[in-house]
Amino acid sequence: MAGLGTAFHRRASLDYRRIKGEHKQALCPARSLRMARRTFKYHLYPNRRQREKLQATLEVCRELYNAALQERREAWSSQRKGIYYAEQAKQLPGIKAVREDVRAFHSQVLQDALRRIDKAFRAFFLRCQRGQVSGFPRFRSASRYDSFTYPQAGFKLSGRLSLSKIGDIKIKLHRAIQGQIKTLNLKRENGMWYACFSCMVEPEPLPANDKAVGLDVGLLSFVTRSDGRRMGNPRLFQKAQKRLRRAQRRVARREKFSKRWKKAVRLVAKVHRKVFNQRNDFQHQLSRKIVNSYGIIFVEDLNVKGLSRGRLAKSVQDAGWAAFFQKLSYKAESAGRRFLSVDPRGTSQRCPCGEANPKRLSDREHVRLDCGLVTTRDHASALEVLRLGLSLQPLTAVQECCG
Repeated sequence: MAGLGTAFHRRASLDYRRIKGEHKQALCPARSLRMARRTFKYHLYPNRRQREKLQATLEVCRELYNAALQERREAWSSQRKGIYYAEQAKQLPGIKAVREDVRAFHSQVLQDALRRIDKAFRAFFLRCQRGQVSGFPRFRSASRYDSFTYPQAGFKLSGRLSLSKIGDIKIKLHRAIQGQIKTLNLKRENGMWYACFSCMVEPEPLPANDKAVGLDVGLLSFVTRSDGRRMGNPRLFQKAQKRLRRAQRRVARREKFSKRWKKAVRLVAKVHRKVFNQRNDFQHQLSRKIVNSYGIIFVEDLNVKGLSRGRLAKSVQDAGWAAFFQKLSYKAESAGRRFLSVDPRGTSQRCPCGEANPKRLSDREHVRLDCGLVTTRDHASALEVLRLGLSLQPLTAVQECCG
């Protein structure tokens, strides 16, 4: 069986934690706040020499990852034997003794590359046990390996980012880092480098607030609150489609894998990255406002993945409801708020008074003569989400939303 060193030389050229609410389940009181893991991302501005060292570190980590994967595959195919992280990590000193270029890289960075392949296999076997679609770990090309990690030591932040074996890199600290830094991940995105600090952060509880709100997400309005306020859907991907179409045509005209083709591909990635950043900023600001304003937040437990396969797939993915719920969830947890999801079935087909009020998808108005409620379809759904959420609370009377 070929060892990791042999395989390495042979390839030398190469918590949204979502709480599911059921209609008959009681809403539990808020739990004691606990520390959370947060990531703070900053833009790096390396010079030419530092950029070359970052790229060389990335290439060696990728080479080591592929060699570790190859050794595991060969061990299983020839001897039906599994190899684990500890066995492969013991081979690193021998590799450094043979390969002088590998000595120039921090030892924990190399160890983390081996931990990644170990995590990939653990995730693969876990998917197999659960009966899910289990993709076997694959070799990584240069375009599919974009980060490396300092797990515990080897970096220091004091005006500039000091990295062991690389140097002091200029960093834009646009906001202060909170909590205790645990790990540092150096990431390459579309030719630019970013530092991602993973920190343990203390919770930041807000003053007590008993106000409850039901949220209904949609495509015409991004979110409608039960108090009647609406936030329009920015449709960021739709607005960027004209620029994206031009960039993709430029890629189609180039010879594949040529320098001009790679440059055109980076332009396409730049458009997608801008849309992603805009959507992130919009959702962060909106989720912060909602968490600051309400003490109890109810949303629908939507199957966003299923909705993104239908006729409105592009619009659903452009809205990004799942990412918005994730941001609401962790912000509410840190602030000591309650965030729960309710059964989404029939929320648009019932009146907030609890009686059935069937509507077609084209019906955008909610009219019920018995209780006298006349409002928009989205507002009525938000009121129904609020009613369902409040009905989950013990010793709390369900509010008359049709008043």
